[in-house]
Amino acid sequence: MHNRTTLKSIQAFEAAARLSSFALAADELFVTPSAISHQVKLLEEQLSVRLFHRVHRAVVLTDSGRQYAEEIAAAFARIDAATRNIGRVAKSDILTVHATPSFATQWLMPRLARFSALNPDIDVRLNASSDPADLGTEAVDVDIRYGARKLQPVGTIVLELPPETIVPLCAPQLADGEQPIRTTADLQHHTLIHSESCLVGWRDWMRLNRKTRLDITRGPRFDRSFMSISAAVDGLGVCLESLLLVQRELETGRLVAPLGMEGLKVHGYTLNLLKSRADLPKLRSFQDWLFEQLEA
Repeated sequence: MHNRTTLKSIQAFEAAARLSSFALAADELFVTPSAISHQVKLLEEQLSVRLFHRVHRAVVLTDSGRQYAEEIAAAFARIDAATRNIGRVAKSDILTVHATPSFATQWLMPRLARFSALNPDIDVRLNASSDPADLGTEAVDVDIRYGARKLQPVGTIVLELPPETIVPLCAPQLADGEQPIRTTADLQHHTLIHSESCLVGWRDWMRLNRKTRLDITRGPRFDRSFMSISAAVDGLGVCLESLLLVQRELETGRLVAPLGMEGLKVHGYTLNLLKSRADLPKLRSFQDWLFEQLEA
């Protein structure tokens, strides 16, 4: 029964019910009153329900007609609201990116304006958490993960991001203070900040610099890299962190690398997406842009 109803008949009924007049409905829809009457009659036949009482030249909704009109009016209102909303957004696509908190805060957010400028028809939604996103069930397009690579579900593409360089970093007043940092041995006079989520720690640094002995049992510990970086900016001590995550701090002079930019290399980040969606224009645009920015 409902498969035979037409939008044209429903539209005629909605206008006649709202205006309580076939003639006014005809004016609104730019048709004749007889056309409205015909469409309403056709709808009544299709529904096997009388929708209007015809009283002389007036029309009055039946009880069933009134209930049906309320539902139709609500549906039309939702269509109208959806049309207005999509007109305001004026974007073709929404790209939902999930990333670890430190990558999102330190690297991605400062650059999102560049991506948006190059892709004005894509709105970006950024979610950040340490837990990996389930690409198969969650409304996430790409997931930027950190840490040891684990076996991913079938149909997942895992792209390794360029390697990071891990070096000691501190505030400039600490590097040039009463106990300046010029050699690795000078680190023993300073508080070491530990980033427990980083794949490289101070123990690894000592293996690289075997002549240096540091007390790695002491010092503040943080479970997020952005917190370790913030502590170093505040002069709390020396952190061992990725140059990838501190580009803003280095450019503004809030942090320096007192022992230089050469350090331990590590592949920590991966870009994860579903193979079935990899060729979507919004994903392809983001992937190309991301690697271009990282390699620059």
